[in-house]
Amino acid sequence: MGLKVKLTKSFSGANERQLRTIQGLGLRKFNQERLLKDTPEIRGMIFKVQHLVSHEVVKDEPKTTVRRKPAHIRNRDARRAAEAAAAKK
Repeated sequence: MGLKVKLTKSFSGANERQLRTIQGLGLRKFNQERLLKDTPEIRGMIFKVQHLVSHEVVKDEPKTTVRRKPAHIRNRDARRAAEAAAAKK
């Protein structure tokens, strides 16, 4: 179960707390939709900005993203692994 959240009204003039809540929901543009997990935390965030967003419960589950290391860290690790393999020979 997931929640489809859509930013339906402009957030200009909203206070800083509401702006951060909208940002926390992952909404940036007018009419943008996000599929989020149905948790009490997300429902509380939606409640705080209910005058700016619309939401509906859907059967789809949101895709979970795997966090990746930054490119320079991946390159560094690959270089170190290559150096370690070369040192063993």
